[in-house]
Amino acid sequence: MSESGTTAQPPSTDPPDPVEAENVEHDPSPERLRELSAHLETTTEFGSPSYVSDQRSRNADRTKNAVDDGFDATDYARVEEAFARAADREMVCVDRRMGRHPDHSYVCRLYVPSEYGRIALAWAKLFEPVDGDEPVDGGDEAGPAPDPDFVTVQLPDAEEVAVRVLPDEGVTAVLGSDYTGEAKKSFLRLFMYYAKRKGGLGLHAGSKRVRLETDAGESAEVGQLFLGLSATGKSTLTAHGLWLDEDAGEDAAMLQDDVCALLPDGSVAGSEGNGLYIKTLGLDADEQPALHDAVTHESAVLENVDVAEDGTVDFDSDEHTANGRAVIERDHLSSADEAIDLDGVDQVFFITRNPVMPPVAKLSPEEAAAGFMLGESVQTSAGDPSKAGESIRVVGTNPFIVGSKGEEGNRFRELATRLDLDCYVLNTGHLGGRDVGVEQSVTLLREIARGTVAWTDDEATGLTVPSEVPGLDVEAYDVADNVENLDERLATLRAERRAHLDTFEDLDDEIRDAVY
Repeated sequence: MSESGTTAQPPSTDPPDPVEAENVEHDPSPERLRELSAHLETTTEFGSPSYVSDQRSRNADRTKNAVDDGFDATDYARVEEAFARAADREMVCVDRRMGRHPDHSYVCRLYVPSEYGRIALAWAKLFEPVDGDEPVDGGDEAGPAPDPDFVTVQLPDAEEVAVRVLPDEGVTAVLGSDYTGEAKKSFLRLFMYYAKRKGGLGLHAGSKRVRLETDAGESAEVGQLFLGLSATGKSTLTAHGLWLDEDAGEDAAMLQDDVCALLPDGSVAGSEGNGLYIKTLGLDADEQPALHDAVTHESAVLENVDVAEDGTVDFDSDEHTANGRAVIERDHLSSADEAIDLDGVDQVFFITRNPVMPPVAKLSPEEAAAGFMLGESVQTSAGDPSKAGESIRVVGTNPFIVGSKGEEGNRFRELATRLDLDCYVLNTGHLGGRDVGVEQSVTLLREIARGTVAWTDDEATGLTVPSEVPGLDVEAYDVADNVENLDERLATLRAERRAHLDTFEDLDDEIRDAVY
């Protein structure tokens, strides 16, 4: 109900026509967008543009959607106001296609004020241009581009910070934030929501294809998904080559870094076909050579990275924020494949930083659904900078879920069972005081893909853990040997986990009872 006592109704959110509206510049070139933002740019030593935003992370606490948050007349008015203000000022309008999958692809339209063209510049590099319709009347030229499925208006200089989402209408208004991540997630949020409406599940996950040589000399493919919050190793592991035998025809390729959709037929639809939006703090040329090469290419767009007046870039500095970012193009990332969709997924990894968890544990479908619901990780600067480093639970490690979270867990268990997925929880942090580094995680991922890991039931934790892994001393990562007061800590952890799962009324009891 609205404040006046009547039922609040969605606004008329017809955007200004990009062709007829005189105040709208439609699909300007990257050069033109950069020109519009010249007053905000520092040019890096690589020739790429760098910008510093006023807002330096998403505003999760200022975001409401009409499905979950009980929109009232004031909320709808904010959306109406955004479109009305966009019609009365100089704007740029950029259309891009999100996804390539024949059953899950959408045309997206972003409006931003011309003086904030840098937001459109960075956002446009993530997605692919929209092709026009088939040639008209047998001619050579394509017809007009299709109408957008999703529309976002972003007005960074609005007095109030507020993000309002109409999921069923495909409309988002971003007020008071100049952070590029708000534009990006406004569309990816809907990509995931619409996957659920189609019987699938949107995932905040990276996707990867691994090609292997079998003992019989035949090639095999393994599809992997990595679910994790930003800054927990998701991008690093998704992009890693796994130190495979390239001479034998083996390779690992990153398909998606951030958001994809697990569809009912087992295929995984990618969303970002042209670029990635990655964290840059601590970026190291030796540890992450592929990412470093792409970030230091002139085609990248940097945001909130420490860049000196002479263009020198310091990736180790958090001068502006620990949430420094770069938009990079897939064409300049050697680990990125040409494809963005997986034909089928075989293995799902939930990335955690829980210090009492082993480096990896294998989960049943019910345990995996519980792990999905627990979403245990650590808070990062991308979410709430004031709480960075604190323990956190986010369903599906996905802060962008629209609709019932319990139904998401039920859907995951249903898909994991029907598709016969192998699911794991992967600790990329510390076990007690022992570091679980990239080398250990990569070794586990490679050998799990190869099927060379032997598994056993661990009496101390009740989990299914490796008893033998080629190239890894598993005994050194025994939980009981590394964690003090293990029984007490596990009892407390399980009680907290059960209490957390009990907050989701729609969640199936079999999943609640599978707490590990």
